[in-house]
Amino acid sequence: MADPEAPQVVENEVKQENEEEVDGTIETPGHQAGQLNEIMKNPMFLAAVQGKLGSMVGQPSGYIDSLPKEVKRRIKALKKLQFEMTKIEAKFFEEVHELECRYAAKYRPLMDRRKDIVLGGTEPTDSDCEWPSDSEEDDEDKDQDELAKDVKKKVAITESGDAAEVEKENSENEEPKEPVSGIPEFWLTIFKNVDMLCDMIQDHDEPILKHLQDVRVKFSEHELMGFTIEFYFSANEYFNNAVLTKHYTMNSEPDEDDPLSFDGPEIVKCTGCTIDWKKDKNVTVKTIKKKQKHKGRGVTRMVTKTIQNDSFFNFFNPPVAPEPEEDEDEETETILAADYEIGHFLRERIVPRAVLYFTGEALDDDDEYEEEAADEADEGEEDEENDPDYNPQVNLQSASSESPVIPLWLHTRV
Repeated sequence: MADPEAPQVVENEVKQENEEEVDGTIETPGHQAGQLNEIMKNPMFLAAVQGKLGSMVGQPSGYIDSLPKEVKRRIKALKKLQFEMTKIEAKFFEEVHELECRYAAKYRPLMDRRKDIVLGGTEPTDSDCEWPSDSEEDDEDKDQDELAKDVKKKVAITESGDAAEVEKENSENEEPKEPVSGIPEFWLTIFKNVDMLCDMIQDHDEPILKHLQDVRVKFSEHELMGFTIEFYFSANEYFNNAVLTKHYTMNSEPDEDDPLSFDGPEIVKCTGCTIDWKKDKNVTVKTIKKKQKHKGRGVTRMVTKTIQNDSFFNFFNPPVAPEPEEDEDEETETILAADYEIGHFLRERIVPRAVLYFTGEALDDDDEYEEEAADEADEGEEDEENDPDYNPQVNLQSASSESPVIPLWLHTRV
């Protein structure tokens, strides 16, 4: 006969298997799940997990090592083909640079004409000024308003009968207007419109930059892919230089140690120039007074010390880029990375399209491009999340190996 208590014993045994006693308390699987949920809400825990995952990015998965020997042999053959394509790519960029140098001569007369108009050396003809403008309607309305005012004045003069008196009064009230030559503060306005340049400009730089007459890019024909940015200044009370220069050295050849990593020409070095400052006019340094106490005598004295001052003109005194085998400190790396970006932007965008940065039209185009890029990135993320085969870890590793694309194959490297 079966024991009536047996089912109860079995039930208790199953319950004991699903329970765990910790510090005198019983934790069920449901209770453990709740604890895990609370842990996952902890920001410190999530940050630690994210850091661990970040350290795994770029680590080999072991897939290539697991391939058969004959497959690895074929991969080597593909890499050798890739190397041959890299050499062709390097030759392509070399010929692109030759084209840039050749077409620079075609741009030169137009750049000279632009400079003359900006400086007031020549006045554009009516045919030169035939270009549609969004503000033309506003200008026409303004002209019509001024014409209407003139008509009203003439009517008032006719009705009063004292035209001479009214004309005399008007001539006394009108302030004489000085004629405006060229386009005042053309390059200063451009620099202040562009965020990366505006951040460099201090209040004490602006009076000097008002003397900036022109900015040109000169391509190096003998040094492959190098270029120099030339800043032309009128005579001023700050320095004696008529031209300040910044030269950028580029590497357009695959790295001997890692030739397959070649991704186009890149800036590897920049060199400024010496500014011949006039006495007490150097805005890149400032003098401070500091109290200094003698250790032995205990006497305090005032010491004058010269330190570096924030200024746009520090752009012409960049830090020296270390050699490949040398270690580079983080501060130097940051400064050079920003410098290379500015040099690239001046070469590719600002100098060729100066008037559009003066009016702000190019800034709108840049903003639209950035917004489109951001939207495309968001759409890509949504597509990946909706893809049932999407593996976030695999995609994270592949994304880490991609380099940002810089227009016209120009890359910067620190």
